Amino acid sequence: MTDYAIGDIQGCYDRLQDVLTKVDFSPSRDRLWVAGDLINRGPSSLATLRYIESLGSSAVVVLGNHDLHLLAVALGGHPPRRKDTLADILDAPDHDHLVDWLRQQQLCVRDSARNLVMVHAGLPHIWGVDQAVAYAREVEAVIRGPQAEAYFTHMYGNEPARWQDDLAGLDRWRAITNYFTRMRFIAADGTLELTAKESADHAPDGYAPWFNYARSDDVRVVFGHWAALEGQTGSDRFIGLDTGCVWGGVLTMMNLDSGEKIHCDC
Repeated sequence: MTDYAIGDIQGCYDRLQDVLTKVDFSPSRDRLWVAGDLINRGPSSLATLRYIESLGSSAVVVLGNHDLHLLAVALGGHPPRRKDTLADILDAPDHDHLVDWLRQQQLCVRDSARNLVMVHAGLPHIWGVDQAVAYAREVEAVIRGPQAEAYFTHMYGNEPARWQDDLAGLDRWRAITNYFTRMRFIAADGTLELTAKESADHAPDGYAPWFNYARSDDVRVVFGHWAALEGQTGSDRFIGLDTGCVWGGVLTMMNLDSGEKIHCDC
């Protein structure tokens, strides 16, 4: 079995199939790890979502902010945004099934054998891996459970901007969600800056890219979310796979064992 990780697909189904063809991907012998944002902005969100769901155990998926947005529209009463390309999913006859499948996905996947985690936006330096996995499991349980509607109704917002262990309820869940799915720049004390989307060398005063801070472990982190990085973090430990396919860049996939990257023009 070969495991491949891919960055933000965002509904670019044709490019996904192109890059899978390059490695002769077969779900009978391979697995596809998806670092979130399966859907939205690209032209084929429904086809993409159906395909990833059809892979069954041959897909390993973490939720990104765009995936959570679909759930917030479907379950939390939020209206679609002007740039959304979610109508085909919302109108699909298998809409309920696809929404339920998304709700079962994770925020953080840990592969101890590879000393690796996959998240959508990143792994903040203020959390150890055990902490991060535990916090992810908290929110995953909410998304799958009876509090999901309340969670998605109140999911949006930039506060609280800094993690504190005594956060509770919706504030706690929102903070965890923001670290896992929206983080780019962060301060030394863990305060998030959630408005800046520029490249790593344009950090707001007092902030730095999350991967610039020293960690107490040597875990590798596979992530997406930050197209402006163009996959460049300056470290082999932090593997950025969002290379801006939906914005005219390339779709990037990586062999998790060899480190080989496969690109497809978008």
